[in-house]
Amino acid sequence: QVQLVESGGGLVQAGGSLRLSCAASGRGFSNYAMGWFRQAPGKEREFVATINWSGGGTYYANSVQGRFTISRDNAKNTVYLQMNSLKPEDTAVYYCAASKYGGISLDVRTYASWGQGTQVTVSS
Repeated sequence: QVQLVESGGGLVQAGGSLRLSCAASGRGFSNYAMGWFRQAPGKEREFVATINWSGGGTYYANSVQGRFTISRDNAKNTVYLQMNSLKPEDTAVYYCAASKYGGISLDVRTYASWGQGTQVTVSS
């Protein structure tokens, strides 16, 4: 099982960009798919993006498709979320998660390890 620490959140104006990072420690990072999820106040946690073990496969929520890019560097045990053209509705706590499996997954139940989250606030 891996331990995850997110960074890179903050306050940005609408239309701006942020890059989130998620550093993993522990064994087996390169074996697992990774995902980003977010949770806004009063709402359920929702899927944002996922990437398979090798980085060769990705999938995005419709709400972020074309604006966000997930990537990973297995040599650095790190996964990234590049967020462009940010909107106020992107405001949330963003969590990275490590899957139990190597293939991409949208299902929160397939993720075994979670970070503590990083706040992203987009002002209008």
